[in-house]
Amino acid sequence: MIEIELDGKKVEIAEGSMVMHAADKAGTYIPHFCYHKKLSIAANCRMCLVDVEKMPKPMPACATPVTNGMIVRTKSDKAIKAQKSVMEFLLINHPLDCPICDQGGECQLQDLAVGYGGSSSRYEEEKRVVFHKDVGPLISMEEMSRCIHCTRCVRFGQEVAGVMELGMSHRGEHAEIETFIGQSVDSELSGNMIDICPVGALTSKPFRYSARTWELSRRKSVSPHDSTGANLIVQVKNNQVMRVVPLENEAVNECWIADRDRFSYEALNGADRLTSPMIKQGGEWKAVDWQTALEYVANGMKQIKANHGANTVGALVSPHSTLEELFLAKSLMNGFGSDSVDFRLRHAEFARPNGVPYLGTSISALSTLQRVLVVGANLRKDHPLFAQRIRQACKAGARVHAIADSVQDWAMPLASMQVIESAVWAQALADIATAVGEQAGVQAPVSGTATDAARAVAASLLGGERKAILLGNAVAHHAKSSSLATIANWIGAQTGATVGFLTEAANTVGAYAVGALPAADGFSAGQMLTGALKAAILLNVEPEFDSATGAAAKQGLMGAEMVVTLSPFKSNMSFSDVLLPIAPFTETSGSFANAEGRVQSFHAVVKPLGETRPAWKVLRVLANLLDVPGMSFESTQDVLSAMATTGIDSKAVASDRLNNTFNGSIDLTPAEVRPAVASIYQLDGMVRRSGSLQLTADARAVQEVAA
Repeated sequence: MIEIELDGKKVEIAEGSMVMHAADKAGTYIPHFCYHKKLSIAANCRMCLVDVEKMPKPMPACATPVTNGMIVRTKSDKAIKAQKSVMEFLLINHPLDCPICDQGGECQLQDLAVGYGGSSSRYEEEKRVVFHKDVGPLISMEEMSRCIHCTRCVRFGQEVAGVMELGMSHRGEHAEIETFIGQSVDSELSGNMIDICPVGALTSKPFRYSARTWELSRRKSVSPHDSTGANLIVQVKNNQVMRVVPLENEAVNECWIADRDRFSYEALNGADRLTSPMIKQGGEWKAVDWQTALEYVANGMKQIKANHGANTVGALVSPHSTLEELFLAKSLMNGFGSDSVDFRLRHAEFARPNGVPYLGTSISALSTLQRVLVVGANLRKDHPLFAQRIRQACKAGARVHAIADSVQDWAMPLASMQVIESAVWAQALADIATAVGEQAGVQAPVSGTATDAARAVAASLLGGERKAILLGNAVAHHAKSSSLATIANWIGAQTGATVGFLTEAANTVGAYAVGALPAADGFSAGQMLTGALKAAILLNVEPEFDSATGAAAKQGLMGAEMVVTLSPFKSNMSFSDVLLPIAPFTETSGSFANAEGRVQSFHAVVKPLGETRPAWKVLRVLANLLDVPGMSFESTQDVLSAMATTGIDSKAVASDRLNNTFNGSIDLTPAEVRPAVASIYQLDGMVRRSGSLQLTADARAVQEVAA
């Protein structure tokens, strides 16, 4: 540590830090545009010029290393004059369109111009014009004349997203930020460029001209999509979600969110929303009141139980549902006498784990790993924010190895990528286990061949200090999932690596934790989807898109005497008998347990649309009609408190319950079916209904394959 003097205060800061870092530590604000704490230093805006004693001219705070005894003045006449001069140059070509700019009200240039800008301009020549560019459905580059060339967007693409999609061409007044050869911006993290743009050059295309920022109420929430549990600020106007931006949480999502977290809100305001209960009569859908719909469901369940037994009434629940909804769905079915409840819709094997499968480490630890083996995950698309953290680890020298069934671009340097048919992944891991056994002098639990590729992975995992074996969605959904996990756990034990599942959905860990699984006499999701049920309750589930059986699931449910769909959207209409409109995450309170087992609660940010009701209330009332005891909860907090018996509290799933091991023998025979894995913009009903996300290159690629 070295000591400098900053505006008369002594500040201790690590050697190699910049003056800007010292100012941050001291709580002193230095105006800036190009500097961002998560990006490399460019020092090209010059707004952060400060007065450093013994220096002949002002120096950029972001790029001036501290030295012992340095004396810095950020508010001296010399510093202020330099900053005002820079502001004058920045405003020379800036268009005077603040009244119609989407960035108005939250614009760094606008804010700093108040303190450092002049009341008039000495520049009389014509302002330059930069023509707009079309870079895709998410980012608007209509007003690039506003750009001040801070290059934050360029550095974000290179350093965080891993893809340099934007760059600066030409020089001087002809300089422009653009894609090259007319390409679009297709990164799954691209929306973050909007947030870090300090002016209104990059704005949200779906949000464009729809509201002024000062009209928006800002409310905290949690993403309902992948297992990161990204923290969100949901911005609301007139009881309608208008925009979603990140809420900084260094331990979870840092200051970033994925595009599906940002733009899926479009589905909330779409024409496909279900706004009142509906019952199918004579093949026609009729809107009814809640009392009629719930009594119809309750009477139907009682009749089917009497005729066929309670276990023929089952619940298929989504891992995107909240902890409270899953707990009440399980409690409802168990209290009714049925053990048939399951969330493992895309699974091909239904072995019970010894505990709650989870990431095996903390999310923040992913950034500091030195050795990583990822099996069965398209990491960049399945878990964009986890990929971003591992990308940072790669920049620090981490060696990442992958086993996948197709060539994938992870936008990071890989030490090795083994492209192997998913059917024989167990054998591929057995080969690595054999190579580890050879090099560590122990006997592997399975017979394999220590190929050159396996030896390279084994040698890598046996080196380094911080190591992880990460099992992706395709492993969790694999027909030999328990065998893959068992071999991976052995490799982890021998190499000192943590072993964990990346986990598919916002609440996969939570679904295991509350026990939303069939008991001994109950039917698994695979059985329920192929015709085992006489009555099915579908909570946030669209079987055709959310299950391993796909379109065949519709046929399996057609044989049921009653199918009840609880959904925010008009879905499953071809085979359902009752549609009950339930609130999406923005219209209800609840909690999600992310991949590391962190429980994060949130509140409703808008009122339910139409006759929509929170799912936990619907399940509670249905339980009352079915005379299920112990279901008189008044709030989601009451439900969360009742989960204490399952090892869940308001902050986390109990650590002694988190366990990635399975009992049973290892089976190396090839799997007969490919694991079902949702593509990035087909993961759940919300992203499937976001118009802008469905126009992206990733979504179009899936649509072309389907066609």
